Amino acid sequence: MDTGLKAALRRQALVARAEGGDPAALTRNLSDALLPFRGRVLAGYWPMRTEADPRPAMAAHDGPVCLPVVLGPDLPLLFRLYDGRLEGGGFGTSHPPEDCPEVLPDVLIVPLAGFDGNGHRLGYGGGFYDRTLHMLRATRKVAAIGFAFAVQQVDPIPAESTDEPLDLIVTDREILTFPQPAR
Repeated sequence: MDTGLKAALRRQALVARAEGGDPAALTRNLSDALLPFRGRVLAGYWPMRTEADPRPAMAAHDGPVCLPVVLGPDLPLLFRLYDGRLEGGGFGTSHPPEDCPEVLPDVLIVPLAGFDGNGHRLGYGGGFYDRTLHMLRATRKVAAIGFAFAVQQVDPIPAESTDEPLDLIVTDREILTFPQPAR
């Protein structure tokens, strides 16, 4: 795999992300995409830097909301119910404290550095979401919703065997769907 190409696409997408987009349209589209998941456990994320902010749609979600906890390099994420309390975590993240119950999400909002029109994503290179989705999907049906500004779209991203596909990508301009084959 050409990691140099992925790194270049990631840099391009992150520069574009700083331009932002329409936050109200982003929230509206994410809220619409989450409607079929009412009552289900939603994993969101607490945004860092210039990431698209899922918090308004998470707050409006009709069901339990959890946040990821980074346990360490090369490990899948753990999820804890979000009750309004946060503490600092690894890699600059924020997550619920240890006394919040651990849960398994049914749908995950996945932050993106970049994405392409084929449903592939660029994260930050740690593989946390790929490992986590692989682990969750091995035992249950889980939906992955990529979340980013439309300006973060890049040329086709070379997919690797360890890359987990997205079911949807929500931007401030549209909701892209990528039906997944049966597993």
